[in-house]
Amino acid sequence: MIYEADINVRKKLVPMFENMDSTIVLSCLQGHMGTAWVDNLENPKVAQVTVGIFVFYAGNPNTKEAEELLFNLPDYTLAIVNNDEWKLLIEKVHKGSTEKFQRYRFEKVPEHLDVSYIKNLLSTLPEGYELKKIDKTIVNEPSFHELSEDFISQFNSIEDFLDRGVGFAILIEGKAVCGATSYSIYDDGIEIEVATHPDHIRKGLATITASALILDCLNRGIYPSWDGANIESVKLAQKLGYIFKESYDTYFIDYQK
Repeated sequence: MIYEADINVRKKLVPMFENMDSTIVLSCLQGHMGTAWVDNLENPKVAQVTVGIFVFYAGNPNTKEAEELLFNLPDYTLAIVNNDEWKLLIEKVHKGSTEKFQRYRFEKVPEHLDVSYIKNLLSTLPEGYELKKIDKTIVNEPSFHELSEDFISQFNSIEDFLDRGVGFAILIEGKAVCGATSYSIYDDGIEIEVATHPDHIRKGLATITASALILDCLNRGIYPSWDGANIESVKLAQKLGYIFKESYDTYFIDYQK
């Protein structure tokens, strides 16, 4: 049997997930967003952390609760684990329903992000475009949400995002064509989400919105964490100053409840 973990139980899970190197995990364990599940509320041996589509597993995979947790999934799942035993269990339990691919981690070192250099990137905004910090008007603009459903999806509401989140958008004639926001938040920073409308790519817009968001975070003493979903994201991160750390296995699980 599995149990949902409150904030007090989540604190017990920190050592179990310490090798994950994920700020999204921290956002859950620190109580900001997401859910956590365990096999035992007093002395957990295996645990699951879920924030949106991201699901993380840690602890002892050789338990019946571990397999139970592997069926405790959102409608769309990207599962991440920290050892080969867990990988083999995922491949066994969801045989024929998984696709393994690579995501990309970066060093989380604020000193790697050169403020002067990043400020210079902001000067390249093409004519006709306007860079703005996301406010109530932008966050209620349909074109903003059409860029990415994940811009504010981990927050409880639009008001919650405006209160706890942060982001910047590039507009043309009042329509959002690029955005960079806090996908998730944790005590010391955010995880960045960036998206550009297909009709406006190759113009440096993602670089500019991400730069604005990074500078805003650094000015407030919080860290803008970057985790790459593809090679394009890796290249953009490196352009901004992030130092590549490693690639890691991620499982898309196509599980029909």
